[in-house]
Amino acid sequence: MSAPRLLVDVHTHVYLPRYAAFLRSRASVPRIFTRTSPEGRQEERLLILDDEPSGGRPIGAQYWDRDEKLKFMDRHAIDVSVVSSANPWLDFLPASTAHKLAGELNDDLETYCSSGPALASLSGVKRLYGFGLLPLVPEATTEAIVSTIEQIAKLPHLKGVIMGTRGLGRGLDDDALEPVWAAIEKAGLVVFLHPHYGVDKNAWGEKENGHVLPLALGFPFETTIATTRLILSGVFDRYPNLRLLLAHSGGALPQLSSRLASCIEHDPLVASRLAHDARFYLGKLYFDAVAYGSEELGFVSDAIGRADKYARAGASAAVSGVKAAGADGGEQRRVGSRRMLFGTDHPFFPPLGATEKWKSVVENLEAIEGVWGWTEAEKDAVRGGNAFSLFGLGS
Repeated sequence: MSAPRLLVDVHTHVYLPRYAAFLRSRASVPRIFTRTSPEGRQEERLLILDDEPSGGRPIGAQYWDRDEKLKFMDRHAIDVSVVSSANPWLDFLPASTAHKLAGELNDDLETYCSSGPALASLSGVKRLYGFGLLPLVPEATTEAIVSTIEQIAKLPHLKGVIMGTRGLGRGLDDDALEPVWAAIEKAGLVVFLHPHYGVDKNAWGEKENGHVLPLALGFPFETTIATTRLILSGVFDRYPNLRLLLAHSGGALPQLSSRLASCIEHDPLVASRLAHDARFYLGKLYFDAVAYGSEELGFVSDAIGRADKYARAGASAAVSGVKAAGADGGEQRRVGSRRMLFGTDHPFFPPLGATEKWKSVVENLEAIEGVWGWTEAEKDAVRGGNAFSLFGLGS
């Protein structure tokens, strides 16, 4: 089926009711607790990190109620959402609890999606799909993780897995994750790589800046480091059909990819480890378009579009499929657009006024519209066609 003209949100979160209830039962972070607001009313607050500023953030029905998700979609003309559990997922749990809860939440998310409405404009397509959860915690067994991958692969409305950056506690380049990458590749699931921990909080200094530095810089830097470690480990050479979607447009990786390649070339420890120049691997990745600016999206698109110029002759790994060698800058940018996908980060960053539209929707759509060199067809692909193809919606 050819990709229709749809608006598909690939970066949109939920705390399923079972998970929200679990967080309410906890006395330590992460947790949901009730307090009296400065205005004298009772309100629930979400704490997901130690020492989080402002006593956490307000939380309400938009975080777990499917009807609220659909209202948000209707208000912003979003046809389909691929929903993922929000951080911190199961990272804080012992292995046995994480395995059990992962299975339950995956079943819950399948029901959340499958019992929701169908897309009126296209037969056979639902409005909600999802990314499942894996019990990726220290002491988790390979058998438990692989069995959960197999569970997700059998749930028709779950199209991938959301994954943090810590893996089993030693990062995603941990050799112990080899069977996990193999199982995900075999199952054909998309991995949505999303940050949670940021970087060392001491880097932010002592001045009070709220959530700005951890969210604007810490999250993208965390994604940059985790993805770079995956590249350096050779995961994309060993599993050439692994599909990885990066949150927040890949953080700083596109900007730093040439510096990364130069550092690798000058370091004998890693120079011979990879089948290709580091810049090649950006063409094997997918990037959400949650960057809030046309120039930023254009730059990411350029970095993706040049990828095959850096394939090494005779290397055994599959090429990226991004053909840009010898192309002019405009063609390179258009080629790169094929691996970028619209997202909103709902329900985070709500508008301050009840009647306002969410800036995360408006600004990211304006950014897509304003990218120099993208044709209208390529903009439509970023808005929804790429997601339709990547996740096999309607098939």
